[in-house]
Amino acid sequence: MRIETEVFFRPEVVKRAPSSIQAGLYAQCLRALNRSTTGCAFVPVRSMQVLAVITGKEIIFVDSLNYRVCDGRGGRLIMLAWGFSGSSGREHLNDPVTVEILHYHPESGQLHGRLMSEFGPALDRQQDIEMGLAGKERLAKVISLYSKQSD
Repeated sequence: MRIETEVFFRPEVVKRAPSSIQAGLYAQCLRALNRSTTGCAFVPVRSMQVLAVITGKEIIFVDSLNYRVCDGRGGRLIMLAWGFSGSSGREHLNDPVTVEILHYHPESGQLHGRLMSEFGPALDRQQDIEMGLAGKERLAKVISLYSKQSD
C-alpha cells in the first residue's frame, strides 16, 4: 500500500485561548483516528473549504486553498488548532473536553465558531466514505515556518 505524506506549515501563534469541545465531537475524532493506520486522520470540511487533520495531540485546520512554499517544500498553512492536554480533567465521559485553541491567523476566531457546527457533520460524512474505501492512507508532516524544527 502506498502512503502519501501531506505537508502543513505552522505559522507563529497569534492568540491562545482555553476552551472545550463537546464529548460527542471528541468521541467522533477518536473514532476517526482509530480507523487510521498512520496515526492521523484527514477530514475535509467541504462547506468551509477547510481540511482537518486529527492526531493524538491536536486537530489542525488548514485552508484548502492556501498553499505555500518554504525551503523548497510545498504545503498548506495551518489556520487554527485545537490542542489536547494529557489529561482532560473529565469526571464523566459526557463532560466536555478541555482544549487549547491556537489561532494562527487574525480571523481564525470566526473559523472556530463555524467549526463548532460544521465539523461534526463532516466527521459523519467522512466515516460513511471510509466505510466504502480501503487502501488509501496518508501521513501528516507539520513544519514550523520560523524554525528548521519539525513537529
